[in-house]
Amino acid sequence: MKNLEDLLGEDVSGRYVLVRSDLNVPLDGETITDDGRVRAALPTLKRLAEAGAKVVVTAHLGRPKGEPDPKFSLAPVAAKLTELLGVDVPLAGDLVGESAKATVAGLTDGQVALLENVRFDARETSKVEAERQELAAELAALVPGGAFVSDGFGVVHRKQASVYEIARALPAYAGGLVLAEVDVLKKLAGKDTVLARPYVVVLGGAKVSDKLGVIANLLTKVDRLLIGGGMAYTFLKAQGHEVGNSLLQEDQLDQVRGFLAEAEKRGVELILPVDVLAATGFAADAEFDVVDATAIPAGRMGLDIGPKSRELFAGKLADAATVFWNGPMGVFEFESFAGGTRAVAEALVKSEAFTVVGGGDSAAAVRQLGLPEDGFSHISTGGGASLEYLEGKELPGVAVLGEND
Repeated sequence: MKNLEDLLGEDVSGRYVLVRSDLNVPLDGETITDDGRVRAALPTLKRLAEAGAKVVVTAHLGRPKGEPDPKFSLAPVAAKLTELLGVDVPLAGDLVGESAKATVAGLTDGQVALLENVRFDARETSKVEAERQELAAELAALVPGGAFVSDGFGVVHRKQASVYEIARALPAYAGGLVLAEVDVLKKLAGKDTVLARPYVVVLGGAKVSDKLGVIANLLTKVDRLLIGGGMAYTFLKAQGHEVGNSLLQEDQLDQVRGFLAEAEKRGVELILPVDVLAATGFAADAEFDVVDATAIPAGRMGLDIGPKSRELFAGKLADAATVFWNGPMGVFEFESFAGGTRAVAEALVKSEAFTVVGGGDSAAAVRQLGLPEDGFSHISTGGGASLEYLEGKELPGVAVLGEND
């Protein structure tokens, strides 16, 4: 798989380079509330710009319905890039139209420009390959004689025009961020290296159904699996406990019972909360009591793991040599129910293990809670991509980069 170093070795001064970044940041109106993904994109953009390339960035934001929508404009991202790079980053008014053509044509050596939201064009996510190929061809035509750098790890698990087809339309290279992410995931999957043990995985978040494949695959690899967040209540229900009004996926109970049996068969410690914060409703100011996880009252909903669970989870992480964490332990956006997520994160910061935060809400929680990012070995930018890789699936946007090796 050719990478950024290979491209830089070819002398890119004055050459167009189209970069697919992951700039899908959370917004409050036009204010970016977490700029982690923008910062993660900077090293590759800086290296190309410093080498004299004319850098054209494509990215998406949110889920527009295949047509322009002002609330999903990349304007706030262009402003943040301008701030962080210290130079003006112009934003084209469209993706492959007249504004994009004029913006790209006006680039000078070492300058960076951003195209408008790639998902404003329905062909980006089309299920019809020919339509995606058509958009990729138009993107390639914007950068004559150019190269493509795939640096948006958060989207490499998707067959989309700006991720997959474009890598066949232009000479393609893996960016530094994608390379780093894949190297970390290879370690977690036990590829090309021997996993340091104990290997502990902490999974949280709302739904068991989002993580079926990864749980099934990890049960063959891990020593301990800690389950928190909303998905824990389906596990507790599968054990025969009542969970009140807590989040529950009734249709997953048989699957979860299978996981419990498989963990026991394989000698994997599967750890569930022993107490929870049982609230009167889903609200930041909801009243709550700490109750045993096996005795959640009717009419109450668990919104976080309790103090005994936090201590239990921290203890199960204390001697770990490798840790992967994906998903919060509770509704961390509400201060009253952020304690469980904080406890897990702080345990990882204290750990001497190789610790990986698996993107998505976990990465957002680390930043929101004010924890030091350098306290973790790696914070991923792609929750879904990380999970699919650990599930054993091929990532199309990575696989395609090896086709022209």
